Amino acid sequence: MRDLNEVDVSRTVPVRRFTWRTDQYHRPGLEYMVSTRRHHGYESFEEECLLLVADFAAGLREALSQPFRLRFHAGGKRVDHTPDYLLLTDTGPFVIDVRPAGQIHPEDELKFAATFEAALAAGWRYGVVTGWRRHVWETVDAFSAERRPLTNVLDMHGQLRAAASQGPLLLGDLVERCSIPAVARAHALHLLWRRELGADLSAPYGDASLIRLAPVEPRGVRS
Repeated sequence: MRDLNEVDVSRTVPVRRFTWRTDQYHRPGLEYMVSTRRHHGYESFEEECLLLVADFAAGLREALSQPFRLRFHAGGKRVDHTPDYLLLTDTGPFVIDVRPAGQIHPEDELKFAATFEAALAAGWRYGVVTGWRRHVWETVDAFSAERRPLTNVLDMHGQLRAAASQGPLLLGDLVERCSIPAVARAHALHLLWRRELGADLSAPYGDASLIRLAPVEPRGVRS
């Protein structure tokens, strides 16, 4: 297991192919990630949510779907498990399984425990995503609407930064201080996605959200 840390995981391909057909119970698809500038496969809505949140979080370098198959023996039987993702981040590899909390069975717990031991031996982190606080997921989804580059002809970025530099402001007040508030809203989402502005994620996002200017390093902000 320790040898996993010596493998060039960036050259791996998914263990299983992503397929689509009309009678599928789950919902597969492809999610575009700004961090990697390409599409990544997912097999459920929950996995799509993970990719979006991982794309928003600072420090993501690569996301690998179904990176390897773990094979072990338990109770006299051979057990196979393929983790959902391996995220390569600035702080090291992070193996992740995605499973809604109400759908985790004893056999899943065994597989997750074995994957944790494998990740630990390789010096990697491991986690199981069982769900999201609804308002956090909806807020990140809102930010993602303007995640691609925007043309800043009217210097909305400068106007938003100048207003935010005067101290934390409610979103409604922040955009009203710009020359065209409706346009400023879209650019505010873009700067929030890029972490050049910060928002309080402890409450739903809206006009009452407190917005502040980020520190000098855009990607190092904690919203």
